[in-house]
Amino acid sequence: MVNPTPPGGVFDGSRHLYAVRVYYEDTDLSGITYHANYLRWFERARSDLLRMLKIDQRAEIEAGADGGAYAVSEIHLKYLRPAKLDDDVVIETTCTELGAASCRMHQIARRGDETLCEATLRVGYISLEGRPKRQPAPWRTAFQSFMDQEAS
Repeated sequence: MVNPTPPGGVFDGSRHLYAVRVYYEDTDLSGITYHANYLRWFERARSDLLRMLKIDQRAEIEAGADGGAYAVSEIHLKYLRPAKLDDDVVIETTCTELGAASCRMHQIARRGDETLCEATLRVGYISLEGRPKRQPAPWRTAFQSFMDQEAS
């Protein structure tokens, strides 16, 4: 029996591209994507970006008191066009600024050449008690390496 694996996206230089399809459950009665689903798609894309960068969030959380996790501390969304049932949408993620305890990111949901929604956000690294703390050095190195890639 063949067991498929979930998509993880691809790197295109300093961009991570993650594909989603608009399913019936993503839409409202008019067949247009419900606004909150963009947040879910952006989150999935960021999570898979971390996996592709070899950032093991689960191990860090399971580390107990010494561990930590990423949390969105601010986000701004701009809705431009609606995604509709059966559309293929690509989420593009870039890291625009890297700090000791946080990073700023930009995400775009596109259908072909059309921009549907844009997000600018800040993700902070926090202790399991919820206090800001420095990101693990290997994680910062992985993000910096991702940011330094030239677009193909």
